[in-house]
Amino acid sequence: MQVNASLIQHLRQVTGRDLGNHRLTRVGGGDINAAFRLQANNTDWFVKLNRAGLSGMFAAEAAGLREIDAQQQVKVPKVVSVGEHDHQAYLLLEYEALDALRGDSAGRFGEQLARLHRQPRAFFGWHIDNTIGSTPQHNDRHNDWPGFWQQQRLGKQLQFAAENGFTGSLQTKGLKLLENIPAFFSRHRPHPSLLHGDLWGGNAASDGQGNPIMFDPACYYGDRETDIAMTELFGGFGPNFYSAYQAEYPLDTDYKTRKTLYNLYHILNHLNLFGGGYLGQANGMIEQLLSELK
Repeated sequence: MQVNASLIQHLRQVTGRDLGNHRLTRVGGGDINAAFRLQANNTDWFVKLNRAGLSGMFAAEAAGLREIDAQQQVKVPKVVSVGEHDHQAYLLLEYEALDALRGDSAGRFGEQLARLHRQPRAFFGWHIDNTIGSTPQHNDRHNDWPGFWQQQRLGKQLQFAAENGFTGSLQTKGLKLLENIPAFFSRHRPHPSLLHGDLWGGNAASDGQGNPIMFDPACYYGDRETDIAMTELFGGFGPNFYSAYQAEYPLDTDYKTRKTLYNLYHILNHLNLFGGGYLGQANGMIEQLLSELK
């Protein structure tokens, strides 16, 4: 995937910007898309590219960024344009210089995310489907959160795993867990919150002025605990983030059990995206959750 002359001409037409004497720099860090920084007179953009068949993935990402931005709680990159041209899908964002999320910046992010989560939405799900990584993420509207998690999250990932050849005990124990998901919500009645949906440490940072910023969302309306759970899955957020979040919007005491239930979704997704190296972890998490039911 390349930002070629034809794409530059197309971007000039759709944005009305003068892109003469532009400079292109390849940007690393992603496993799924090609990414570039495009600089020209009064222009500094971040360009994501993939094959044209994935244009819906970029359109959904742009919709998520715009919805988060509209809440005016947490900063996200501004969407410039999204579309496809010459067999390539593209997402064009305002470029942001990023630094590590730490100290006061991490604390502000915890507070801002809590405020975003406090705002109730009308239903669980979202108005469109999107992706988690490159895996389809179904967001059919639900009024019942445990049912949504059964059908649209863990159930889908187990189905994908079976299609990828991961059968046996993963499916047997996984289906048993699916049947018992309501048991984890006997005392927990979450309201739908707008979620980032893929909030690992690589998708949050601070900008050039030290303001928290998050990006690469997989948005939907769901239990806020799912966002917090993923921040703990791979680390990188630090104590300032968690103490500020808890001060603004405390978590329930039984969150720690549901954390494993929510992070199982992401481990199953990694199994489906990257292969059997995640099989043991997925099985272990399922067994841990089943043990909570005894």
